[in-house]
Amino acid sequence: MSLINHRSREIHVKIVYYGPGMGGKTTNVQKLHERLPQDRRGRLVSIATEQERTLFFDFMPVALGAVNGFTTRIHLYTVPVQIYYRRSRRAVLQGVDGIVFVADSQPQREQDNAESMGDLLSLLGVLGFSAAQIARLPRVIQYNKRDVADAMPIERMRAQLNPDGLPEFEAVAKDGVGVPDTMRTITKAVLARFGPPAPAPPPPAPPAPRPRSPKPPALAPTRR
Repeated sequence: MSLINHRSREIHVKIVYYGPGMGGKTTNVQKLHERLPQDRRGRLVSIATEQERTLFFDFMPVALGAVNGFTTRIHLYTVPVQIYYRRSRRAVLQGVDGIVFVADSQPQREQDNAESMGDLLSLLGVLGFSAAQIARLPRVIQYNKRDVADAMPIERMRAQLNPDGLPEFEAVAKDGVGVPDTMRTITKAVLARFGPPAPAPPPPAPPAPRPRSPKPPALAPTRR
């Protein structure tokens, strides 16, 4: 759930990159961190696990501007995927505002993609999300590793991972392809939940002119 700091006039939102191990979540976050201006991004923090890293950092989007007069700060996270890190994944998903699911296009990872998507939906349920709330949660699907020679057809991956028609992108994250578009789309979807910027109040109407008092009729001269 987003955090609104009225004192600093900032909105803090949380976006989590989810998906099978070694599918490109970490690469996405690293590429984004590299491309952001240093004065708009926080430090990239890495927590090493046995097979991959959990990363997180925060940044202030330059192009999206303020929302209702509040500056936005985006917190990006990845999650560890090994089964014994399920509790860690649940902790990272706590308070999530948007999710990017990074799928691996290699045919041998098809089952891993499906299991990871099932794990994501299961954990959201554990965290108290109803089916309707999951449907409203901003989500984007990224089909990564489209450069491999035997990449699965998009139609096959879409039928398995995106039956609801969520926004989706093909990507080669190691080359930065599709990474900014994915981030831009999920960020806009998350911030759209706060509504459009408040319209400026109309200028005050000018005061109505005061009615003039009618002149008294002239008196006829009296004869003496």
